[in-house]
Amino acid sequence: APLTDTVPPQVVPGADSSSRQLCFAWGPAEVLVCETLFGRADEGEAGAAARALTDSVAGTEDRAPSSSRVFVVRRDQDIYIQTLRKLFNESHGIFMGLQRSEEELAGKSRKAQLVQVSKNYRSVIRACMEDMHQAAVSTRDPALQSQYSTQVSILSAMELIWNLCEILFVEAATAGPLLLRLLDWVRLHVCDVDSMVREVLSSESPSKHKLFWNVVDVFVLQGRMEEAQHLLSKEASANPTSMNMYKILDDLMKKMPVPSLSNTQTLTELELKWQHWHEECQRYLQDGTFASNPHMESICKILLGDEDAILEKKELMTTWYHFLVTRLLYSHPTVKPMELRFYAQSSMDLFLGGESSPEPLDMILMAAFEFEMHQVIKECSIVLSNWWFVAHLTDLLDHCKLLQSHNLYFGSNMREFLLLEYASGLFSHHSLWQLGVDYFDHCPEYGRVYLELHIERIPLSTEQKALKVLRICEQRQMHEQVRSICKIMAMKALRNNRLGSALSWSIRAKDAAFATLISDRFLKDYCERGCFSDLDLIDNLGPSMLLSDRLTFLGKYREFHRLYGEKRFPEAARLLLTLMTAHIAPCSFWMTLLTDALPLLEQKEVIFSAEQTYELMRCLEDLTAGNPDKQKFQDDDIETTKVEMLRLALARNLARVIVKEGTVEGS
Repeated sequence: APLTDTVPPQVVPGADSSSRQLCFAWGPAEVLVCETLFGRADEGEAGAAARALTDSVAGTEDRAPSSSRVFVVRRDQDIYIQTLRKLFNESHGIFMGLQRSEEELAGKSRKAQLVQVSKNYRSVIRACMEDMHQAAVSTRDPALQSQYSTQVSILSAMELIWNLCEILFVEAATAGPLLLRLLDWVRLHVCDVDSMVREVLSSESPSKHKLFWNVVDVFVLQGRMEEAQHLLSKEASANPTSMNMYKILDDLMKKMPVPSLSNTQTLTELELKWQHWHEECQRYLQDGTFASNPHMESICKILLGDEDAILEKKELMTTWYHFLVTRLLYSHPTVKPMELRFYAQSSMDLFLGGESSPEPLDMILMAAFEFEMHQVIKECSIVLSNWWFVAHLTDLLDHCKLLQSHNLYFGSNMREFLLLEYASGLFSHHSLWQLGVDYFDHCPEYGRVYLELHIERIPLSTEQKALKVLRICEQRQMHEQVRSICKIMAMKALRNNRLGSALSWSIRAKDAAFATLISDRFLKDYCERGCFSDLDLIDNLGPSMLLSDRLTFLGKYREFHRLYGEKRFPEAARLLLTLMTAHIAPCSFWMTLLTDALPLLEQKEVIFSAEQTYELMRCLEDLTAGNPDKQKFQDDDIETTKVEMLRLALARNLARVIVKEGTVEGS
């Protein structure tokens, strides 16, 4: 059976659970499992076990050599199956379209829209099933082949359940059309006899083939009358003695009343026609018209809805739900939806006959026939290997207004709970997490909280990925997560000595302290190398430089260098003096600024006025007098030389200014 209601044990390859105790820690979508130093006989305290786990992870255990490893056990393994990617990706588009669909549409228009959405989901399941089948056929690895075959069976069961839910819940087919939909359902999903049909039809003389009557029976059991008549005509041609019986049987098949999807006839009219036809079949059977041909006689009994005759073909129907639909076709074609539960239960009991017990799939289908939607969802949640099916089916049923009254005891409704579980699983995948964002967006109660928790756990392996995550957070005004991501990326860039990137991220995070730290690194690099890196970034800081005093200084100091390079000396001098007198520059950088003033003091043309020169002198004296390492400062020959040069340059500049200003006043 493709589905099972027992969870298979998870074997962790490489973990020696027979000789060592294993510790584990739960994560959002994964479990960390670790071997401890405790043997199986040593029961140890919980705290000691936890300590052993920590020691093993950190590699700090020194009591004995250990080869302990940490294993990651994923909760939702299907997320990582490559061939199921189409299922997740394409169904996401259908899901989003349904959320945006016109809720205002009413009656038939809305129902038609929802039925189409359901069919779209089923087409995606079938496409994945075909891809998985091709993968199973093409692979040479027996283990992979087994895995793919299992997935094909599971996908097939999923579509079978979904299709039935579509008929009963979404389309809500009424008496008459209901039987036609169930016939289509059986024809689509009971494929075990298809190879036999192909074999007989492709033979040179189908009527002489040993499986000929089996194929005719299959067509009759599935209500495929035209195909059955076509095959019987071959038998009549090959065996003229049976021509009369064939004509009568062919006539009965043609006359058989069937429900119509259009409203051309009422149920009462259909029941009357069917009753007359049924009596005619009964008359021919009692007259012994088909007595000389057991095969045709058996077919006539099936047309009469004889349960024993139908059950004789058990091997050809293969499932109890095929038996149910055949039984309804020939005994109660106008069955009402709420009557299905009685026929379904008795059909399963008759078909299984106490020889075998129902499988999980049987119980799910039975719950659907009993219109127990919540039981269908519950059973599917237990037996299916991922949350995709129940999440999308529940969402669709919710849009059909069928689950409105069902709230879970912990606050959220069933739709949201299942969507949250499914989206959480997507977030454990390196690329499918992007789909999970949209699912969280459409969970009004807890979606935002879940998104905030999960998005913080996404590994920001590249800057491109970080920008993608950041854009998602910014679009949703998740300010705390935006700051967190920017800080993480700024720290990563700083560790890799990419100062420009680090500064850019810290500005984006509006982190003044970190921006100050990086600005200091820029200034330190300048002092060591004599030039700035990342000039484009610093030149275009704009209002961002106001984030911190140090960043302001960095931007203004770079502006000073630019003015100096453009030979705009008076402006450069004023800016340099402002940086010092307004205490924008850190005291540790004053000597560098004063040294930068030297070339301006030595220019042929006087740049600094007397008042500005006095200010520079005061700054120099404050620097030398107020330095806490004054003795060390005096012992440093280079610093002493700089101070003497500055004093000399300032004195000469003052003299030149006084002469110049005096000359101007005298004239």
